[in-house]
Amino acid sequence: MRLTTPHPDGLFIEGVALTDIAAHFGTPCYVYSRAALAAAYAGYRNALDAQGFNKHALICYAVKANSSLAILNLFASLGAGFDIVSGGELARVIAAGGKAEKIVFSGVGKSREEMRAALAAGIHCFNVESASELTQLNAVAGELNTRAPISLRVNPNVDPKTHPYISTGLKSAKFGIAIDVAFALYQYAASLPHLAVKGIDCHIGSQLLDPAPAAEAIDKVLALVDQLAGANIPLTHIDIGGGMGIQYHPDEPAPSVADYLAPILKKLSGRNERLILEPGRSLVGNAGLLLTQVMVLKPGEEKNFAIIDAAMNDLMRPALYDAYHEIVKVMPNGIRSDDSGDTAQTAEQRWEIVGPVCESGDFLGHDRALALAEGDLLAILSAGAYGMAMASNYNTRPRAAEVMVDGNKVHLIRRREEVAELFALESVLPAKSA
Repeated sequence: MRLTTPHPDGLFIEGVALTDIAAHFGTPCYVYSRAALAAAYAGYRNALDAQGFNKHALICYAVKANSSLAILNLFASLGAGFDIVSGGELARVIAAGGKAEKIVFSGVGKSREEMRAALAAGIHCFNVESASELTQLNAVAGELNTRAPISLRVNPNVDPKTHPYISTGLKSAKFGIAIDVAFALYQYAASLPHLAVKGIDCHIGSQLLDPAPAAEAIDKVLALVDQLAGANIPLTHIDIGGGMGIQYHPDEPAPSVADYLAPILKKLSGRNERLILEPGRSLVGNAGLLLTQVMVLKPGEEKNFAIIDAAMNDLMRPALYDAYHEIVKVMPNGIRSDDSGDTAQTAEQRWEIVGPVCESGDFLGHDRALALAEGDLLAILSAGAYGMAMASNYNTRPRAAEVMVDGNKVHLIRRREEVAELFALESVLPAKSA
């Protein structure tokens, strides 16, 4: 996302000042840029077109990264397909205008109800992750008198060199089917009357900054595809997953989409199978930020704490992964974000940026050099992926509002929750009888 700073009005997204968004919608608030989302999608489309894949590739946005209806609707309008991992995500995509025939259904534990819903909708393919799932899906498709299109998600045992919590391609992972047993499982799938073998899927992890592990995995996948063709089990598509990383830290740049995909697409060039990709974070991560306000400054002997109104329930990644997000002031130094008119300079100090949640792990950033005053607005960057999607109501905190900036306009795409809504589905116990 491109942030501009026309002094003295602070940071802007597209044509809108973040101070105006805070004043109108309150904080904490997720803010997205429509232009940044569209540009990220175009980056994939252009990279594919430049390598000759144009209409021979389907970009399936990984819904789990950010499942906002507005964002799904935008990607659908650009021609995207979708990678889902639950029946709820299926319903979201359909509600947002996505086409079922462009949906691939991943995940290790699909329920029979989810299988029925996906078959009824007419999705493109199930990415199957176990022998048991093959058997169950065959039975469900038989009940509906149809055939389920399937791919096997193979696990190539390639180290993606990323955080262990988002590494999915090693033997120790719960995901996928070991590639050395996949051939036999494809033969089994081909023998089942209510399954139609269509493709192969491979996703080794997330936040990948080096394409080499993905390219290594593709070599193993292609060897299996050719082996299957020789056994009269031809595949119509190759799904290379997603996982390309984004820049979180200013000193750790991420590759461009074109550079990341180049060695992978080179290996796939000239093949007849359709290419499917499942990008998530790289489409939305840097198209969103979390806008928050400093409530209390609490200097200490060992650490200084800046307590903000956003917390781990709003952005879980730092507490969950010890993930880094750049945190910047919305207003230039010496100018307050509120209406106090205070323009006195504040000295830069090292701050722990923490929330009000009752957990020691409730932090958004460690040891940040900032000149802060109470009331200042902060922007927590690169929060468009796995931010709102992972938010919770811990401590009975309403989830934040979400807005989309579109040029000089701002659209409220999700209003802030109200406290009463958080327990509207609950009941107290009836009076105990005598």
